[in-house]
Amino acid sequence: MPELPEVETIKRTLKPKVEGRVIEGVEVLNPAVVCSPSPEEFCSLLPEKRILDIGRRGKYLLWQVDGGHALVWHLGMTGRLTVSSPGVPLEPHTHVLLTLDGGLQVRYADPRRFGRCYLGPVPGVFTLAGLDRLGVEPLSPEFTPEGLKGLLAGRRRCVKEVLLDQHCLAGLGNIYCDEALFEAGIHPLRPSCTLTVGEVARLHRAIRKVLEDGICHGGTSIRDYIDGDGKRGCHQEYLAVYGRAGQPCPRCGGPVERLVVGGRGTHFCRRCQG
Repeated sequence: MPELPEVETIKRTLKPKVEGRVIEGVEVLNPAVVCSPSPEEFCSLLPEKRILDIGRRGKYLLWQVDGGHALVWHLGMTGRLTVSSPGVPLEPHTHVLLTLDGGLQVRYADPRRFGRCYLGPVPGVFTLAGLDRLGVEPLSPEFTPEGLKGLLAGRRRCVKEVLLDQHCLAGLGNIYCDEALFEAGIHPLRPSCTLTVGEVARLHRAIRKVLEDGICHGGTSIRDYIDGDGKRGCHQEYLAVYGRAGQPCPRCGGPVERLVVGGRGTHFCRRCQG
């Protein structure tokens, strides 16, 4: 699933090509992707609307358009939003086409079909998409060591489960959670309430570092992820533990191990995170 660095990279690559352009045509090839309004209304409301701004909240992309409306995208597990010329053949599993003035197309493709989009007036569409229930942005000034300590204190759930909870932190997913816990030297199964002030401070720094590194490298392309230009990221080349079960830990040389936490494959070093 695209996590915060991937969605941020898509935002940054789409922004210069899409912002300020007018949507001239809309085609929905898979109606199930459009959660609200109906696909028919979606196709009738969007044409002639100008894209005013492209933003991000957690793992969601937010397009502000004319008339006080917003188009909200969640990419699910394998969703892709790319800019292309109309003459380029459609990739398989393309579900939505937006034709812009100047001839460009924005194409939404999603092999596993878990992604979704919403169109409606602000702020109602944000509530409809669930944005009002998201936690703090981990790269924002509001994300502080004290705030993180407050999220973890009093919770018996293991620290990885809390970090993955989008109601606590918005945008952190499996890859960057494993990397942050390794960076901070904290075992993923540690009960959240047992972390000391010093450990929380290390974890806060680690979360910000791994997310910033992921953005710097254009995201992690292990399977399907590409940015708005159709390019793969390279952060997979810098991962310390995620996806490296059985390989040597880059810090101590011991084996990277894998276990399942909350249904998610979890990678860690027992020596460094003991």
